[in-house]
Amino acid sequence: MAKKKETVSRTLGVALALCIVCSVVVSAAAVMLRPAQITNQSLDIKSNILSAAGMLESGMGAEEIEERFQEFEIRLVDLDTGEYVDPERVGVSDIMKYDQYRAAANPEISINLKPSEDPAGIKRRANIAKVYVLRDNDDVRRVVLPIHGYGLWSTLYGFVSLEGDANTIEGIGFYDHAETPGLGGEVDNARWKSQWQGKELYEEGQDEPQIRLVKGGVGSDAQDREHKIDALSGATLTSRGVENLVNYWMGDRGFAPYLNKLREGEV
Repeated sequence: MAKKKETVSRTLGVALALCIVCSVVVSAAAVMLRPAQITNQSLDIKSNILSAAGMLESGMGAEEIEERFQEFEIRLVDLDTGEYVDPERVGVSDIMKYDQYRAAANPEISINLKPSEDPAGIKRRANIAKVYVLRDNDDVRRVVLPIHGYGLWSTLYGFVSLEGDANTIEGIGFYDHAETPGLGGEVDNARWKSQWQGKELYEEGQDEPQIRLVKGGVGSDAQDREHKIDALSGATLTSRGVENLVNYWMGDRGFAPYLNKLREGEV
């Protein structure tokens, strides 16, 4: 019996030692790989911004992406006033480190949205957003804006790029979502995304965005087709979510005050 107890204790001791060693190895690997993960995440975001702006070319390497991204002027915008703000207002010295989505969880720098004013289903909205402006001397060529909102199964995170008139869509893309592959997941389909190019957010003289995703497709003779995109086949709720989130972020609670000032040359 004593020998058996000794065998059991040794077995448990070896198992415990292996668990400790494995835990240390895994923890050390996570710590060592963290800088690389952060770098890759940053590069992925920059790639998606360039893609939405129509500036990402096939086969571009990390250095080329970084170099092309440097063409953008990165600013923080007060969504209520449409004015640029200093990064110190949100407690960051490096503007790229400002996380709009993390800020939305802080009651001091965000607002709670009532259901009636939250078609995108985001619940809270940060007061300050990060925007990416591409200029040709003093003229705005493109502006890339972050967007997010709920689809069928998940929150979709992405970017929309507008031409210098702050009205015509240059491109759109989502870099994070969990929609159904082959259905709502077709938001990643290049052919579907290409339909957005050239569409217009607003009617002339209006501030309310008019984007509509049309079930069954947009005919060549459809009325107001400059505001319409084909809905995703078999993905009604995802399509509705995309329509709602784009119109929310381009509306008064989103970037409309900023876009108005951009059109007027006030920022």
